[in-house]
Amino acid sequence: MDRRFLTVLGVSLLFALVISTVFYQMTARAGGKSGRSEPSDTRDMVIAARPLGVGASIKATDIKMTKTPTSAFPKGAFSKPEEVLDRPVTGAILMDEPLLEGRLAIRGSGVGLAPIIPVGMRAVSVRVNDVAGVAGFVLPGMRVDVLVTGRPPEMAGVVTSTCLQNILVLSAGTTIQADGKGQAIPAPTVTLLVDPTQAETLTLANNEGHIQLVLRNGSDQTIEKTPGHEVAELYGLHSQRPKLVAGPTRTPRPRVQPVVHVSAPPPPPPAPDQVIVIRGTQKSIEVIGARSVETGK
Repeated sequence: MDRRFLTVLGVSLLFALVISTVFYQMTARAGGKSGRSEPSDTRDMVIAARPLGVGASIKATDIKMTKTPTSAFPKGAFSKPEEVLDRPVTGAILMDEPLLEGRLAIRGSGVGLAPIIPVGMRAVSVRVNDVAGVAGFVLPGMRVDVLVTGRPPEMAGVVTSTCLQNILVLSAGTTIQADGKGQAIPAPTVTLLVDPTQAETLTLANNEGHIQLVLRNGSDQTIEKTPGHEVAELYGLHSQRPKLVAGPTRTPRPRVQPVVHVSAPPPPPPAPDQVIVIRGTQKSIEVIGARSVETGK
């Protein structure tokens, strides 16, 4: 074998050995530094130990702690268990999901529906059946219109009209959140989120008439102006009440009082032309075109 080839081969192997040794030492040093800095780059985070439903109050057995990189720590998450204990859940939380500020109500705001009712709003429950509840497909989070059927005062027929529109469903029966499979929920009562004025309308409609819930698209925010319909119209007969015209509300014009014209009295007749006539010692006044009316000395 050629001695020159052996020399080149030996030098190459020696050079590769030196390079490998240097690379190994550099890698070991980098690994040691990252291992020592790992504790300072992580942070404690509170996560759910089991699925938590809306309205539940968080207990110590519902949470657990984990470590996460500081750069990946979610905004609104918690690092201490005492920050979340006894706080109601306002949004469904899955197992091992971080607890966030936006899904928890303040401590002491109550349990069940109370924490998820916005300030200034009210929750009103109405009794429904399978038909009025749209065969059980009125689920929490959906939006509905409320129709009322009854006999208005001083009318012989029955009228159906829309009394509320675009109302949020808070719960169906005792269920506060929708089933993940989208199955129908048998709900003898449905709880709706309304303002105080709408709460009065809904209560009156539920007591004085028969209500029907109508499902609508959640992205449809249109409020329609409907005139309502009565029984006579179902058979092609004329309505016995004036129709409500959909459109902008017009302000009634003020009534104008009639103006009475009073004729002025006729002007007095012009004074007649007079002529004074003196005959000797007698003086008389004569009107032109008429006989004398005054005589004197």
